[in-house]
Amino acid sequence: MKIHIIGCSGSGKTYFAKALSKKYKISHFDLDDIQWDHSGGYGAKMPVEKRTELLNRILENDHWIIEGVYYAWVGRCFEDADKIFVLDLPKRIYIYRILKRSVKRKLGLEKGKKETLKSVYHLLKWTNTFASNSMVEIKKMLSAYSEKTVWLHSSKDVQKVVQEEKI
Repeated sequence: MKIHIIGCSGSGKTYFAKALSKKYKISHFDLDDIQWDHSGGYGAKMPVEKRTELLNRILENDHWIIEGVYYAWVGRCFEDADKIFVLDLPKRIYIYRILKRSVKRKLGLEKGKKETLKSVYHLLKWTNTFASNSMVEIKKMLSAYSEKTVWLHSSKDVQKVVQEEKI
């Protein structure tokens, strides 16, 4: 089984990927780990050649779950996937989740990136642009894969998929 999960920040991609990974005993991969090179500090992009190599190594596996916000450079993921899930949740939900996650990280209750107020502000701003602009592009791209694309519009939709016997 090969599953691709896409959606904006705070939409629940990581939660969904982990739940499906546990249920089906399939490794999951976060595209942020391929997009960003953390060896030289925070915020450096991975060289395109290295990013492509890392992605291709994942795609060689018989089973995978890949999640992330990226779409322009992951066309092969869409082609190879047996199922593509798009998390298209309401703005109020992802804003709440981003803020909640940031507070938890600040309080040391959750591991993650060291965020500043400024970086959270920029993430919220970026997410707004993603939801209004990038999702339009994603819809266009995924129209070629409509038979294997599932749009999830609420947390209940996500839970339903997690609880289903088979995808």
